Amino acid sequence: MLLSFDGLLLQNFRPTTVPDQQFLWLSGSKNQSPFKPSLERGGVERTTLPGTMNKIIVYEHFDFQGLSREFTSDVSDLVAKNFDNCISSLKVIGNPWVAYEHTKYYGHIQVYEEGEHARVEHDNVISSLQLVSEDLTNPQITLYEHPYYQGRQLVLRNETNLCHGSFNDIASSHKVQRGAWLLYEHPDKTGHRMLARFSQDVPDYGHFHDKLSYVVPLKPGKPSVSAEVLWDKKEEHVQSVVIDSISSVNRSSQERTFTTEMGRDYETSVNESFNFSNSTEIKWGTSINVDVMGLFKGGHNLSLSNTFKVELGKSNTRTEKKSVRISLPNTVSPNTKLTVNVVRKQVSVKVPVKLIITTGSQCKEEYGEYRCQSGESITTEYDEEEI
Repeated sequence: MLLSFDGLLLQNFRPTTVPDQQFLWLSGSKNQSPFKPSLERGGVERTTLPGTMNKIIVYEHFDFQGLSREFTSDVSDLVAKNFDNCISSLKVIGNPWVAYEHTKYYGHIQVYEEGEHARVEHDNVISSLQLVSEDLTNPQITLYEHPYYQGRQLVLRNETNLCHGSFNDIASSHKVQRGAWLLYEHPDKTGHRMLARFSQDVPDYGHFHDKLSYVVPLKPGKPSVSAEVLWDKKEEHVQSVVIDSISSVNRSSQERTFTTEMGRDYETSVNESFNFSNSTEIKWGTSINVDVMGLFKGGHNLSLSNTFKVELGKSNTRTEKKSVRISLPNTVSPNTKLTVNVVRKQVSVKVPVKLIITTGSQCKEEYGEYRCQSGESITTEYDEEEI
C-alpha cells in the first residue's frame, strides 16, 4: 500500500527554553525550524533489531529495473550511498518505510507499507529513508478537541472515518499511545496529511486545526516464525518389546531343521507429530520448518527427514511404515530346545520447540512440542536349552 504526503510531517522538538513543550514540524522546506528533529527519543538513528526482517530494496527504474540498493536501517543521506534522487520503484519487507524528499529526513514524504511497488508516487525525488520502528500490532491514538490536549477527546484503535461520528473537523492536538498513524484532511484520503508516531505528541495542529476527517494506523509487515528445537531439554525413553517368539524342540541325537521358513517379515513405523501451544498467537495457516536433525540414544536420527514442515490448523503428523525381514536359523542342535525371540526397540522422544514470532521490529516467543515414536529397530535373540 502506498501512502504519499503533500502536507504535514510530524517531528518532535524540545526547545531549551520550554523543556516540556513540543512543536509541529511542517514539511516542504529544509529551513523552517531552528531545531533539528529528533529521530527517536534519544535522537539517534534506528537500526533493525536483531533477528528481525525489516528491509527496503530500491530500484533506479520502474518495475524493479536498473541499479538497486538494499537497506535494513535508516539512511539519512542517499548521496553518500550514490543513490540520490533516482528511486523509481521499491520493495518493502516488514514494517513500513518513510521516503523523504530531502536528506536528513526533511521535505515532502511518501510512506510505503510491505509489498512490491512497481512505481513510486513521485520518482527521482527521494534523498533519505527511515524505517517505522514502532510496534504497530496494537495501535492507539487519542485526539483532542483543543490545543494542548484540552476539551473533548476521542480514543481510536482502528481505521476510522470521522465523518461518521461527532469528531469530524474538530481535532487540534493528539497523543499517540502505540503505533504510528496517518491523519487525513478529507475522508477520501486527500488534502493535508500528517504522520503521527509514538512518543511524538503534537500539542497544536497550527493551520491543520479543525480539519481532520480520516485516521489510519500503519500496518506491520507479515509476521515471520522461526523454530529452535531445544535438544538440551529432550526427554527420551527406550523400551525393548518381544513382538514374536518361535520355538523348536529337537529330542533326537542329530541336527534337525528349525523351521521350513527362511525368515519372517515384520512391519515397522516411525511417527512424528508437532503440537502448538493452546494459547498460540501464530496465525492460522502459518507454515514453519522445524529442524529435527538431532541425535538420539545410539547416535542415530529417528526423524523421517531433517526438516519437519508444520502448519497451524493441520494435523501436523507424519508416519512411515515399512517391512523388515528377519532371518531364522536353519537347524536345531541335538537334544535342544531353541527359542528365537523377535525384539523391537521402541524409542519415544519429546522435545520443546521455541517459536520466535517476528512482526516488524518486535519479537515474541512461545513454545510448541515435537514428538517422535520409532519402532524401526528389530533384532533377534536366541535361547538354547538342553533337554
